[in-house]
Amino acid sequence: MASTDNPNLSLEAKPGLPPTVQRHLGHQLRAAYAPLETAATPDVFLALIERLEAALAAQGRAVEPEFREGMLAALSSLRAFALSLTNNAARADDLVQDTILRAWQNQHRFQPGTNLNAWLFTILRNAFYSEQRKRMREVQDEDGSYAARLFTAPDQGHRLDVQDLRAGLAKLPPDQREALILVGAEGLSYEEVAGICGVAIGTIKSRVNRARNRLAELLGYGDDDLTGDRMMQSAMGEGV
Repeated sequence: MASTDNPNLSLEAKPGLPPTVQRHLGHQLRAAYAPLETAATPDVFLALIERLEAALAAQGRAVEPEFREGMLAALSSLRAFALSLTNNAARADDLVQDTILRAWQNQHRFQPGTNLNAWLFTILRNAFYSEQRKRMREVQDEDGSYAARLFTAPDQGHRLDVQDLRAGLAKLPPDQREALILVGAEGLSYEEVAGICGVAIGTIKSRVNRARNRLAELLGYGDDDLTGDRMMQSAMGEGV
């Protein structure tokens, strides 16, 4: 999960979007994804990794401990990102399993010392868009009930309801939504997200900026909405 001090959501602001709104959206975005990041790892993912390890052991080989531990630590973040792309829990889990398989098969291509999460996000994103190109139409989570249960507000008294945030995110163009989530919720740098998406850093900054501003517009937020919100001020911390 991203640090709550991630400055990325406060950069490249469109004139007229108050800094308090920018910070508010950043806090709420991270709060919305926190339950996914801290949820227990599904057994199916762990079982798949165990089978892959057994297959490797049968060949007299072993996976690097750092790679294995890093992948295990990344599973919750991968699932959160997959859900944000698919909006369907079953598809998201299939996508994570596909990512595990691809990463395991290509672990020799990972450069030790670089960001493993960014490498895994790249694999997941490529797998998603490869699947999209093969699908005639996207299958949705019909009523969104399963996905909705995953996004539980950590405090029901928050000014911004998490479900409103989800609805707003769903209305963003896919390229803007994924950039906002990778930067704002996952805490990756603009440079890392640019590498994942295969575009220039300036393009990612622009996408995050447009996504943030559009989200604020969809949610109807302005500076006046936040100045008297004591809970929001408390969440942001004194002096923020």
